[in-house]
Order: sequence, then structure tokens, then C-alpha cells
Amino acid sequence: EEILQMVEEEDVEFIRLQFTDMFGAIKNIAVTARELPRALDNRCMINGEQVAGMDMEKGSDLYLSPILDTFAILPWRPQQGKVARMICDLYFPDGTPYKNSPRYILENVAGKAQDEGYTCYIDPECEFFLFHTDDNGNPTTVTHEQAGYLDISPLDLGENARRDMILTLEDMGFEIISSHHEIAPAQHEIDFHYDEAMITADNLMTFKMVVKTIAKRHGLHATFMPKPKSETYGSGMHINLSLYKNDGTNALYNAEDENGLSQEGYYFIGGLMKHMKAITCITNPTINSYKRFVPGYEAPVYIAWSATNRSPLIRIPASKGEGTRAELRSPDPTANPYLVLAVC
Repeated sequence: EEILQMVEEEDVEFIRLQFTDMFGAIKNIAVTARELPRALDNRCMINGEQVAGMDMEKGSDLYLSPILDTFAILPWRPQQGKVARMICDLYFPDGTPYKNSPRYILENVAGKAQDEGYTCYIDPECEFFLFHTDDNGNPTTVTHEQAGYLDISPLDLGENARRDMILTLEDMGFEIISSHHEIAPAQHEIDFHYDEAMITADNLMTFKMVVKTIAKRHGLHATFMPKPKSETYGSGMHINLSLYKNDGTNALYNAEDENGLSQEGYYFIGGLMKHMKAITCITNPTINSYKRFVPGYEAPVYIAWSATNRSPLIRIPASKGEGTRAELRSPDPTANPYLVLAVC
């Protein structure tokens, strides 16, 4: 009822029903405001056979089930006849969930962790490049700027685009923590507030959509490619993992330990290291992902951890107590965030 009322009051004409495929691409169908009650009743259907990576063991029909609290108006669309979106889960006609949906996989894993007495909070750091487009609008790897880490304008030529991205994200309900120019020319980072795994994965998909859309409005191409230029630094999607027990205490922290880590904390790090080769198939899914794993550019190249060094695979940041967490530095932004957080 609240959504229907908001659609009427805000003059929303189209609603995009979105989901993420196995390769981390956003898919959607759009319905008009008149058809929204049908969508909210889970009666909008897609042909799963036409979506890459789908395993249709029960036939090709899939129904979209909107997650109501993901309703958000897209600020860059027209202000008359506005466009909104809702993220959806996928179901078969018999009402059973499509279990190979990335969102279902993460929900299942997070549920198992909760049954074991743990909730994982995720703080992502997602880097990207802003490049020029050619005369035909195709992306290039050309940039006129030579800014470096934390530089400001006029060296940082992407500052205005980054500002508009942040304002758009905040319009959509994000809590932006900080933003800055990264090490490589034309490389940027925008950090938003940590949250539970599912909310963070949804936010990462929205984040990438907003960054690409606003960059295009500035005549730029935003790429999350891990290593677009071999002679400089690549882009990572560092994942800060905090683990809390059901009583609200930080499961990774122990004040008596020299590194501030509990026994569970050491086991958590050990589990990531033990399974890192398999995890890497998910966190680094493209050929270009492996061009980032070279010495000299702060990307991890060994299965190792440290509480003092900033550049290993797993880093334990200096903050202690409630801030104790493990930072996994290998994932890159081409990865499907639902699957990345599920395997972690």
C-alpha cells in the first residue's frame, strides 16, 4: 500500500523489476504504474532460458517476486513520469525458489551462518576508472588527467562526475562515507556504509549501475575492469568482513591477543586461506582479473595474511574492539557481489 501510494504521489510511471544473472549483470523488465499491483502480486514472468547462466530444470518460466524495501526512484530519469526500480527474487510457477539465483545463494548461506549464531557485516571498497569515449561514443582507455592518490582538482578531472554520483546515490538512500581519487590516473573510489551481506550485495549492484549511468551523462565511460592499463594500478573490490554473534559481540575480537584476534578470528582467516584457490574462481571471474595479480601494484599475489602489512591477501586493519575485521583484498569489481559474499 505504501509503494502504491508513493507511486501515485511521486508521479512514477514506470517500475523496473530487476534481478542479477549468474555473471553479475543487471537484468530487468519494466511495467507501467497501472500494472504495478500485478507485479506486487508476483505475477510478472520472464523466460529464464534466454538469461545467460540459467539452469532451467523445471521449465523456462520464472516469476519475479519484488523485494518491497528495495523500491527506489531513479533520480536521473525524467521528473515527470518518473522511473523506479525494485530488486526481485526468482520463483518457479509452483512457488519454489529458483535456487541457482545468485541472490538466493547468498540468502541461503547467510541463513546458515545465522543458524550457527553469526551475522556477517560487509564494508566494500569498490574502485573504478573514468575514461573518455571516442567520436562514436565507444569506450577508450584515454584520459587527460595525471592525478594520483588523494589529489584534488584541477589535477582530478573526475571530481564533478564523482560528486554527482555521490548525490545520486544519496538520493537513492545510500550513506556515503567518503570518496577520493585513487593511485592511477582516472581511478576513483567511493565508499558507502557497511551493512548485512544481502543489503550490501544489493547496494553494490545499484552502485555500479549509478556510477556507469552518471559517468555517461558527463561524457565519460566508467569501467570496473580490474586492469584496463598494464602500466599502472588496477581496480579492486576490497571486502571488509565483520562477524558478530547473536548477542551483539564481535566474534573476531579478543583484547588479550597480540593481534586483537579471537580464536574464531584466526579460524575465519584460516578458512579463507584454505579455500582461496576455489574462492578466487568467484571473486576474480575474468581473464583480465589475473592481469591485476602482478607484483608492484599493491594487488595480492600470495596466499598470506598480516596485521601490519597493508598489501597481503588478507589484512587485519588497525582498529580494534568493535572495529576488528578482516579485509580480503583479492576480489575485483567484475565479480558478482552476491556470489563473492556467499563464498566468503
